[in-house]
Amino acid sequence: MADRYLHLTGTAPGRFLTRRLGLPQPAPLRRWTLETPRLEGPLLHLTAGESAVTGVAEALSRSGLPVVGDTGRPAAIVLDATGVATAAGLGDVHAALHPVVRSLAPGGRIVVLGTVPSPDDHHQAAAQQALEGFVRSLGKETGRGSTVQLVRIPVGGAAQAAESTLRFLLSPRSAYVSGQVIELTTATPGPAADPAAPLTGRTALVTGAARGIGAAVASVLARDGARVIVLDVPGAREELERAADRLGATALPLDITAPDAADRIAAAVPDGLGVLVHNAGITRDRRLANMPADRWASVIEVNLDSVLRTTDELLDAGVITRGGRIVATASIAGIAGNTGQTNYAASKAGIIGLVRSLGPRAAADHGVTVNAVAPGFIETKMTAAVPLFIREAGRRMNSLSQGGLPVDVAEAVAWFAQPDSTAVNGQVLRVCGQSLLGA
Repeated sequence: MADRYLHLTGTAPGRFLTRRLGLPQPAPLRRWTLETPRLEGPLLHLTAGESAVTGVAEALSRSGLPVVGDTGRPAAIVLDATGVATAAGLGDVHAALHPVVRSLAPGGRIVVLGTVPSPDDHHQAAAQQALEGFVRSLGKETGRGSTVQLVRIPVGGAAQAAESTLRFLLSPRSAYVSGQVIELTTATPGPAADPAAPLTGRTALVTGAARGIGAAVASVLARDGARVIVLDVPGAREELERAADRLGATALPLDITAPDAADRIAAAVPDGLGVLVHNAGITRDRRLANMPADRWASVIEVNLDSVLRTTDELLDAGVITRGGRIVATASIAGIAGNTGQTNYAASKAGIIGLVRSLGPRAAADHGVTVNAVAPGFIETKMTAAVPLFIREAGRRMNSLSQGGLPVDVAEAVAWFAQPDSTAVNGQVLRVCGQSLLGA
């Protein structure tokens, strides 16, 4: 559904009126296309104190942007604050960014590199945790479609582990991601992927793929070279087959809650599965006092229990190959809660628990990473049916003052799925424009 307010603020009278009234000023977001695959302009590389990781310059040189030490109008700024270990050292963060933050180009990117707060050094932990508050606040200040993130690289590690993450965050693919903290592991990244088709040779299965976010995820994975299988309930067969035909994909009409769902998925991928995307989900909204047991149970079964069950069975059977990727769909409702959605919020918070617990063990036991996306207000048929004033609140209550698109979620899934995203594990990435709800 068209965002008429966003269109209005793109006109001269609209800008004048909304400024006078003190209303939000959303900037159109620049997303990835074949014609605009990267940001326009250089990357400004800054350092606060001494770096605590190696290879930052080399990693940035492979970001796709020309790296400079001084520029008048950068498209992106990367501040290496990995060496900040004291409260006084935070002054170097201010000194580095204060003179240049106003010069960031519209739609620009700021990425702060930090390290994991130490359990043995409370001064270092305080300084590094301070960067999180700093980044989240700066993300609410920059405006003009710009975003700000914090990437934590393990102390003593190499910036090579962050290369896929930096390519994503410093590109138009991350247009609706802001105010996020990504903590990398010490795992050695896989081989660098072909930027044009990083998923070539991999089979990806996407559940709930007949429409909306699932269809967008399938499209982006196919664009990136994967052989895609789209799965949805038999009742959506016609829509699912149309989606498959558009992508040159394979349709698998299947209720993911069926007892034999994992067996049927395994039969559809005799050579194994490289990417599993759990996107299927339902809502059955009602306040708890008015919610019968069947409405509660159906949401938990589809959104959480089926994910747990099929994931366990596919991992145990070796269907998901080593180097594989599991990406689940959570929601900001699972982080912040939502009136009338105790069942839905519980199921999506459960996905977050799954990811954080299973990620390290799946990597150790199966060589598979487990991550999740947590969408905020995304423009779909479902949100188009929301009452006008609630819909407008959902669109404006984030740092970018607009709703996201299904492709924004899909781009995040594709980043998680890349072969060289091995160090990205156990993460929950909010694709919400830095929603003002929740942490």
